[in-house]
Amino acid sequence: MGETAMAHSAMVTYTSMIALLALCPPFVILLWHTMVHADGSVLNTFNYLKQQGLLNGFKSVWPTPSIIAWKIIACFGAFEAFLQLALPGKRFEGPISPAGNVPIYKANGLQAYTVTLITYLGLWWFEIFDPSIVYDHLGEIYSALVVGSLVFCIFLYLKGHVAPSSTDSGSSGNPIVDFYWGMELYPRIGKNFDIKVFTNCRFGMMSWAVLAMTYCFKQYEHNGKVADSMLIYTILTLAYVTKFFLWESGYWCTMDIAHDRAGFYICWGCLVWVPSIYTSPGMYLVNHPVNLGTQLALSILLAGILCIYINYDCDRQRQEFRRTNGKCSIWGRPPSKIVATYVTAKGETKTSLLLTSGWWGLARHFHYIPEILAAFFWTVPALFNHFLPYFYVIFLTILLFDRAKRDDDRCSSKYGKYWKLYCNKVPSRVIPWLY
Repeated sequence: MGETAMAHSAMVTYTSMIALLALCPPFVILLWHTMVHADGSVLNTFNYLKQQGLLNGFKSVWPTPSIIAWKIIACFGAFEAFLQLALPGKRFEGPISPAGNVPIYKANGLQAYTVTLITYLGLWWFEIFDPSIVYDHLGEIYSALVVGSLVFCIFLYLKGHVAPSSTDSGSSGNPIVDFYWGMELYPRIGKNFDIKVFTNCRFGMMSWAVLAMTYCFKQYEHNGKVADSMLIYTILTLAYVTKFFLWESGYWCTMDIAHDRAGFYICWGCLVWVPSIYTSPGMYLVNHPVNLGTQLALSILLAGILCIYINYDCDRQRQEFRRTNGKCSIWGRPPSKIVATYVTAKGETKTSLLLTSGWWGLARHFHYIPEILAAFFWTVPALFNHFLPYFYVIFLTILLFDRAKRDDDRCSSKYGKYWKLYCNKVPSRVIPWLY
């Protein structure tokens, strides 16, 4: 029975990987086409593909990557890579890896983010570069990213086989699994250029902020004004991305960096999925300005800011707890904690502290709730004429609930009896008293 269940589970996982590898690239293009050329209506796109025939219709909506699209991607990527290497920043040590390595980072994300936004605003203000060009060539940019990022993932796969950057690498024996999940935990080019910091933070998250501004500029150019719905979307998005870069070194201790290897799942996702799916509510609002009125707009804004703050405070609380080795105050009291020991791949015994009070006493992954609600509040200015702007919120909910389960499974394997103690003390996984 156990072997059959395991085989079934492996088959489901394998099938899921194949499906995502095959379906994610065309979905990005279909989402862009629907938002920009089909009035945001899934039904319009469906009817068009039905009339044209699936293959011919799809060929007609898929744009060819243009020279200007490649130039925009290359300039943005090179600029962010330069900032990552050149700007000063404090030395930051990541968590000890499964193989016992300690990755070293330069924490200069907030500086890079500030320079990027000021540069982009300056290029627009002094009429050196028109951000509308990015929106007008968005389909070609996504098309180029789809292709270019697949090539980049092949490079990561080959690098993992031929020249891994650390002992935190290896093959599962299955090339599809290796390509999807990745070979290396901390791939680098040279000693200092960390590939996952670039793909996840400096390209993916940075492009989210830049595209939010781009949609705002485009609506202003098109209508001569920016609707309050677009303003709310842009302010909340920029607030969230600002929060991310304030906390970037904390992100380096999360599953994405410290546990998930660099493959299609993480790197293609950050290079393509983030700039397209994550920015889709703003993409929709460009051609669908909604006038919310002052009272509704302010209510949405305040609710969104509150959720972003709670999400930030959750991460800040845990980071402060870790930084002080538990010698801090949580909500005015000494923290409640569990001292857990575990054994590394090298056989060394290590100790971790598990926080069981404050936000982290409500649920083991409570911080995902304000993150999902924040996404809802920067999407809801689109109102409810179409379903597609809410795809990101639905996707994010599935992603984070799946991540919570994967993290729990990993921690259970790592900490054993201490994790059972932790779960007894904090029984809810994500939603307090419900799940």
